[in-house]
Amino acid sequence: MTQGAGQEPVVRTATLRDFRVPPYAQMPMNAPLPHPGNVAVGHEPPEGYTPTERDLPVINRGDTVQVQAVPETRPTGESGPGPLYVVGDVHGYLDELLAALGAQGLVDADGRWAADNARLWFLGDFTDRGPDGIGVIDLVMRLSAEAAAAGGYCKALMGNHELLLLGAKRFGGTPVNSGAGTATFQAAWLLNGGQKTDMERLQDVHLQWMARLDAVVEEDGHLLMHSDTTAYLDYGSTIEDVNDTVHAILTRNDADECWDLFRKLTKRFAFRDEGGAEAVRELMATYGGRRVVHGHSPIPYLLGEVGSEEGEDAARPVVDGPHVYADGLAIAMDGGVTMAGKLLVVQLPLRD
Repeated sequence: MTQGAGQEPVVRTATLRDFRVPPYAQMPMNAPLPHPGNVAVGHEPPEGYTPTERDLPVINRGDTVQVQAVPETRPTGESGPGPLYVVGDVHGYLDELLAALGAQGLVDADGRWAADNARLWFLGDFTDRGPDGIGVIDLVMRLSAEAAAAGGYCKALMGNHELLLLGAKRFGGTPVNSGAGTATFQAAWLLNGGQKTDMERLQDVHLQWMARLDAVVEEDGHLLMHSDTTAYLDYGSTIEDVNDTVHAILTRNDADECWDLFRKLTKRFAFRDEGGAEAVRELMATYGGRRVVHGHSPIPYLLGEVGSEEGEDAARPVVDGPHVYADGLAIAMDGGVTMAGKLLVVQLPLRD
């Protein structure tokens, strides 16, 4: 299995490697550091750890291509499946999501499904960091019903933040075996942008919906998944096996098992650098598809367009569309809405 493609061997704990990949976790170390989830609420995180999107390494790759998505006119009066759209990480930005869906003609001015038999896939991460994660989930659930009634569909995949919110609600401060001491879902959720208003509004229907989401699907030759990692291979040799295994883990409701699933699907950057294309091919050889489409890792960091956080002259990320890399085999869809980037809704296949 290909993991951490293009990375030099380092000495570090598996949990630090998988959780967030901050700068300190990429350097050799003689002794294990405490897991970020070990930090008590209200205390400072470990030195070098930033529990936001800004701790991601900047990647300056000449083979990373920015693609402007050009929507096509949807056919009318034709049988068969409609056009295919995908949505990147939303993270609670409901207004931005409605605007992006409206710009593609998928919803009307009232936020109702307006795309007939179109097919829409969300790539996960609906909550945390932004102001209205529960509102986002409610919208996706409603659009699913409206799209089905119109002859299309609106579906969603499991992101690592869905696993994190489920864990925080189910297990709270219960200690879990992190591999580097005691951790808790509650601390990890807060450190990674958990919003107390989301937790207060979270209902059983939201929990049930999240727990039933699939982790991987294949549509029209596109292998859709949330995270840019090969860790999905740990859960089955077919798409059906992976989804069944993930659902079974969540059904068993074991805190340690759920934590292990969360940390594995928090891995990132397997498709970058020299071995990235081979990692994508490994996934497609197992699960099918001609391209992998993922969210999770923000495009502004892939492009190296994020300025300094110090001062008012920090550069605003410039994201015009999805990005194709790994020899053209991978499409990144997280436009970095949490860092003033762009929430992406695009039609597949891309015109590149």
